[in-house]
Amino acid sequence: MHERPADPWTVEALARAAGVSRSAFAARFKGALGVGPLEYLTRWRMHRAADMLADEAASTAAVASAVGYDTDGAFVKAFKRHMGETPRAYRRKARARESR
Repeated sequence: MHERPADPWTVEALARAAGVSRSAFAARFKGALGVGPLEYLTRWRMHRAADMLADEAASTAAVASAVGYDTDGAFVKAFKRHMGETPRAYRRKARARESR
């Protein structure tokens, strides 16, 4: 999940990779990290997207694709929900902080 955030991960696929049942994986994951695997994945994707928006000249579409979103619109909506602002606003603020 960390190495390939753009993959279409499911709890079943993650459990299979870990060699345990889906329910056991989900329970252990939540017990260890306090959130479910797909919520964690979304948070990881947003963290990676924020890094890319701050550090790279990649377009929003390229960032969306790199973190597993098929459309810009879906990515922008998810980013705003999790980060409290649009990718464009986040990038603008990040670049303003760097230029100081």
